[in-house]
Amino acid sequence: MLMSGLFGEDLFDDFWGFPTSELANIDKQLYGKHAQNLMKTDVHENEEDYEMDMDLPGFKKDQIQINLENGYLTISAAKEHDSEKKKHGKVIRQERYAGSMQRSFYVGEGVKTEDVKAKFEDGVLKLCIPKKELKALPSNTTIAIEG
Repeated sequence: MLMSGLFGEDLFDDFWGFPTSELANIDKQLYGKHAQNLMKTDVHENEEDYEMDMDLPGFKKDQIQINLENGYLTISAAKEHDSEKKKHGKVIRQERYAGSMQRSFYVGEGVKTEDVKAKFEDGVLKLCIPKKELKALPSNTTIAIEG
């Protein structure tokens, strides 16, 4: 008896390489069928600031970049597969993510990079962004991540 969930959505698509849904989901090839689950973000509002928690499992601190430009806070993450050849035979299925992704949030023209605090631990990027309007910001700067 064949179990359709054994290798994914369809045993034959994954194992035998039949191209039944490749063209229909060409945008999902980079991220996989779980693309909608990447960079999940919670935003909480306090009296003085906003707190953001963004899931980035499997990434390291040096693979994440945060930029603030023209009032937009952009979080980018990129990683590659290990280029080392495995000694255990050929790969039949590979589900781990490799590539890049990014999300942007409008935080206001008055927010400066030195006012935004970022910390990365246990696969979660935590950001603290002030609410109050501040003076003009530099054109393109990078925010350092603690942790």
